[in-house]
Amino acid sequence: MDTNEHEHVIEVTDLRRVYGGGFEAVRGISFSVARGEIFALLGTNGAGKTSTVELLEGLASPSGGRVRVLGHDPFRERAAVRPRTGVMLQEGGFPSELTVGETTRMWAGCTGGARPEAEALALVGLAGKAGVRVKQLSGGERRRLDLALALLGEPEVLFLDEPTTGLDAEGRRDTWELVRALRDSGTTVLLTTHYLEEAEGLADRLAILHEGRIAASGTPAEVTADRPSRISFELPAGYFPGDLPPLAELGVCGHEVAGRTVRLHTRELQRAATGLLVWAGRAGVELRGLDVRSASLEEAFLSIAREQRPTAGAAA
Repeated sequence: MDTNEHEHVIEVTDLRRVYGGGFEAVRGISFSVARGEIFALLGTNGAGKTSTVELLEGLASPSGGRVRVLGHDPFRERAAVRPRTGVMLQEGGFPSELTVGETTRMWAGCTGGARPEAEALALVGLAGKAGVRVKQLSGGERRRLDLALALLGEPEVLFLDEPTTGLDAEGRRDTWELVRALRDSGTTVLLTTHYLEEAEGLADRLAILHEGRIAASGTPAEVTADRPSRISFELPAGYFPGDLPPLAELGVCGHEVAGRTVRLHTRELQRAATGLLVWAGRAGVELRGLDVRSASLEEAFLSIAREQRPTAGAAA
């Protein structure tokens, strides 16, 4: 195993994917994922996220550029890559009449060096469901089964496509803890999700795709760093927006007023919040509904979606 494989388990360089009719769904993207890292690939609708993940999983050959997983081309050298990876698809498509245990044993028979059935099911909280037919599982339990099968081969690289869809809050938190434990044990995880809280809480780094290109990338903190924080509150009775202290002097870069509610945008959150509270204290008024918060990944994501106009014919 060469040194480069230790550093970058997934390498994507100028990757392109063109569908019939000439539509370019992935338009020259580049990123890498280090060993033992959780990397989230996010995308606005039709951004090219699914098209990219399919290339990483070796389900199709790129139209241009280069992709390497564990140092190999996942499409042309599938035999060298597939035994070392685990894939959790959005839909498992398992025979509904089989039991959970039968499904797991069937899958294990196609997986070299599979871990024991009971161990795989216990990892995802299905230890007591081995005798239950797949058709009797809830949607969340089916997602847990999908994950158990992806983990059977103790993969070095794990692809998780919307892993917590259908799970309740407790199930989602349990899955997050399992993914973190896998990362801590050295497994590299590439995650797609529509839950931005999930990406923000799990990912070491992430990339946001829009119209087939990477619109933003880095750690969650880096992606949100250039987005303004916000302060919102209700104007005190008898006061109007013009009665507030000069907003520019507070470091406010923009504001909105809706009825009695004021929302301030600032890249200097402490300065703006302190100035506003000092003013309220001196005026002897209460700022009801006061909400002070830093920029979130959700705000960065929505800003990208708004700033870049969609084009016709986008692909998933």
